[in-house]
Amino acid sequence: MSDRDQSLDTIQRELTAFARRSRAVAARMHPELSLVSFALLAHLEDQSGCRAADLADRFMLNKSTVSRQVADLERLGFIERRPDPQDQRAQVLHLTARGTAALAQVSDNRRTAFRERLADWDEDDLARFAAYLLRYNASC
Repeated sequence: MSDRDQSLDTIQRELTAFARRSRAVAARMHPELSLVSFALLAHLEDQSGCRAADLADRFMLNKSTVSRQVADLERLGFIERRPDPQDQRAQVLHLTARGTAALAQVSDNRRTAFRERLADWDEDDLARFAAYLLRYNASC
């Protein structure tokens, strides 16, 4: 196996472990918010609201999956539907005050966890890691 193939195998294995750990950590940080729910709320905050179909497209999820997630988030009082100003037949999802607070709590908890996990990394290592993640995610 070439060095490149070994590196790619390592990256795949480590990203898979990262994803599994992220799901477990998300459940501990806020028992009502899965990792997917957190991502949906963060996107709604970033976009100042959007349609459920836009969430499905953005996260490459089945519309029925997004529909279940949205129903759960509505039931928890984290999001609400409002008429779309451009198309009154459509609805736009927005965070509620409770949703904003839950998202802030989880974000603060995650930031603290990253600070602790990366406490012994020097500034150059952190900057390189951040740049590599940006580069990787930009290619997706």
